[in-house]
Amino acid sequence: MAGNTRRNARTRPKPSIDDDPINNDKKSNLNHKKERTRFRSSSRIQFYVGFLAIFAFAVSTYFIYSSFMNSIDYGSQKPRVITPFPAPKLMDLPQFQGEHKESLYWGTYRPHVYLGVRARTSLSLIAGLMWLGVKDGQYVMRHVCQDSDNLGTYGWTHHNGRDYGRQLITDHGLKLETNFLKLRGKDSGYGGDWAVRMDVQSKKSGPEEDIYGTGHFFFYVADEGGHAISLSRDVLDIHEDSLLASGSRRDVGGWQLHLESADNLEIHYSGFKTPHIHNLSDLVQVNLAHQIRRSGRLQLPDNLGPLGHSPNILVFQISAKLPFKADFAFVSGTEIKSSWLEERVSRLTGENLSKQLMEKKNEFEDKFQRCFNLNDKVDSEASVVGKAAIANLLGGIGYFYGQSKISVPKNFDIKGDDYLLYWPAELYTAVPSRSFFPRGFLWDEGFHQLLIWRWDVHICLDIIGHWLDLLNIDGWIPREQILGAEALSKVPEEFVLQHPTNGNPPTLFLVLHDLISGIKMGKFSPAESSEISSFLEHASIRLDAWFKWFNTSQLGKDPDSYFWHGRDNITIRELNPKTLSSGLDDYPRASHPNEDERHLDLRCWMLLAADCLHTIVKLTKNHDGLGKEYDFIVKRLSNFESLNQMHYDEAFGAYFDFGNHTEKVRLRSQLKMNGNYANQEMVREVLEEPKLRFVPHVGYVSLFPFMGKLIPPGSWILGKQLDLISNSSTLWTNYGIRSLSKTSSLYMKRNTEHDPPYWRGPIWMNMNYMILSALHHYSEADGPYKMRARTIYEELRSNLIRNIMQNYYKTGYLWEQYDQKTGKGKGARPFTGWTSLVLLIMSESYSSGWGISNF
Repeated sequence: MAGNTRRNARTRPKPSIDDDPINNDKKSNLNHKKERTRFRSSSRIQFYVGFLAIFAFAVSTYFIYSSFMNSIDYGSQKPRVITPFPAPKLMDLPQFQGEHKESLYWGTYRPHVYLGVRARTSLSLIAGLMWLGVKDGQYVMRHVCQDSDNLGTYGWTHHNGRDYGRQLITDHGLKLETNFLKLRGKDSGYGGDWAVRMDVQSKKSGPEEDIYGTGHFFFYVADEGGHAISLSRDVLDIHEDSLLASGSRRDVGGWQLHLESADNLEIHYSGFKTPHIHNLSDLVQVNLAHQIRRSGRLQLPDNLGPLGHSPNILVFQISAKLPFKADFAFVSGTEIKSSWLEERVSRLTGENLSKQLMEKKNEFEDKFQRCFNLNDKVDSEASVVGKAAIANLLGGIGYFYGQSKISVPKNFDIKGDDYLLYWPAELYTAVPSRSFFPRGFLWDEGFHQLLIWRWDVHICLDIIGHWLDLLNIDGWIPREQILGAEALSKVPEEFVLQHPTNGNPPTLFLVLHDLISGIKMGKFSPAESSEISSFLEHASIRLDAWFKWFNTSQLGKDPDSYFWHGRDNITIRELNPKTLSSGLDDYPRASHPNEDERHLDLRCWMLLAADCLHTIVKLTKNHDGLGKEYDFIVKRLSNFESLNQMHYDEAFGAYFDFGNHTEKVRLRSQLKMNGNYANQEMVREVLEEPKLRFVPHVGYVSLFPFMGKLIPPGSWILGKQLDLISNSSTLWTNYGIRSLSKTSSLYMKRNTEHDPPYWRGPIWMNMNYMILSALHHYSEADGPYKMRARTIYEELRSNLIRNIMQNYYKTGYLWEQYDQKTGKGKGARPFTGWTSLVLLIMSESYSSGWGISNF
């Protein structure tokens, strides 16, 4: 996503009416926060011969695909960019049907709210929880996860990704524990039954106890398909009858929602008929505000909305003195009369629920130990952080359904909207952050799955399959998935469009490489190995098309070179045009983007992808000709001499990008007239003509050959890489490896007057994980740098674990990035996407190498 209007790779969420006191039903005119910036000689002939062979292979295959695909009638005007890839969907494979599919049907798949339940279907019955917190002496609604709520902490302490989760939330004077449990028993409908328990305590005493003494919580059920929901009766007394609501759906049959509690609860309700479920907290607040003005009471009005309109949303207000506990039980398949119904409700509430929650908690603890085996590696305090890391990653998995908005390709004539709609699609995926980025990001997902496959390989394959099913006819996958009204409500409209010329690092190959290595090393059962192999065999055509898209659309002018498309070459605002498609946003690249660029990181990603595809072909024993082609590409891209000639600067002793570049660029203030007013604006000023050269900025990009383990253990260049990593004047800090060297002219420089440095100094966990993986590799490989690599590895690992632990216990969160000077958490919180890799660092579980196949 490029252009002057797009500042960063990730987008900040829209502000919500949730920020306003409920006694003011006018929405505040909050300013939308802009998105965070996620953000030569003798061998020349040999280069060109190899390049022409690769290029001929890529182009010929591309046109074969094009010829085949163009023969299909998709309509006279339908653009290719919104045409699905013509192959069977991976999610239709038998391994994702039957028991597997039903077992994952219900879940906490609404990560953007503090507690939300839905099914994996396009128009689901959904449920969720809101409550009234207190801010500056006034009530405010809590519902959607947002940083402005300033909660002490929130997040899952336990979650198995399937049928159990435990979450702790601290909201000033309130301490809330939520539990989720799913059961599939006799007579239950498709997907089974589930329960939500909320346990509310007060943290305040003395003068503040009164305002926190009564809790007001709102549990709701809503049908996205518009089906009517029936109230059990006009006056709700759960001690007479626990039934709150009921309804019927094609997927689960008849269903009922029950509430049981031993405490004295006051219950009120309100019904709504609307398709705009993403605005539900707004509706509830306006409803409450109206009641306060009308009757002076803080309660819902006990009505179902306008006469003649059967509601598809019911909201139940539960008010009680603190502490109290309440159990909500959802039972399905109730259209079949059964004597088991009462027993099913009983299993999901009270002491029976308590017993099962304890059993599930113990099961989580046992599985955590089996999967990660931390006992002899870290202390118990670190283990708590590790459990929170995997629990929040699994608890943050969401299900989304909708259509991405795609920018209109050049030379395509379209009337009306300036975007195209992708086909309706589903996505089951982990998310980077429940508050800031509660949706799918392509390059993040590869890092997420490095953890998830070790916990549950079936969930991992399911998620990867969903992503690969988003591949279009050209082999492109939109990098940011904003699907459905709820996801869209968190993103300002100007940041929604996806650009089909731009890629994103194909990190899913990291996971697939690991899975193949795991089969060889016997890490999986025979049944699991068979499922993985079958998946890879069926996925190979999509993976091949994905690679071909990169190998044609991102190919450089020079042999074996690639560059990220989408940089703005006419900007007058950016100090250094961002490379959003790389995932590294404002990391310094050539000052003047053009087709002469050679991006080191993309070349390394292409080697990973080619090597992984080569191993898949050998594993599945199919497409022998394709195997030979990928073997050739791997040999070309892993050629150490070629890599060094194109990217290694001997004078500097580091790997760099190459491009049209000058260091003499600055931002200066300029007076600009805007009507009758004059404004000072920062504009880019170039003080000398750029020239083709290495781009002399040491940082994460410089370390990609090292992270990919492409440097021979005996090479003197490995020693130079260790020098850069361990030198506190360049990359080393006591908290982790910084993203950009202190020697860089752009170190901690703003890219525009509005964009603070993002990948220009702070410490990022995904890159540090890959650096540690390489250090661990070289510490075990015979060579002159073995002991030095071990020493650096041990110190870096210790620094990273210690700093993340200290931040977690001090703030209650894992963070997006960490300050290179103080170690303090920065950016989004909670950020339990790739920062969760700290658990793999604790367990010393690293990804397999790039470039040299194990098969």
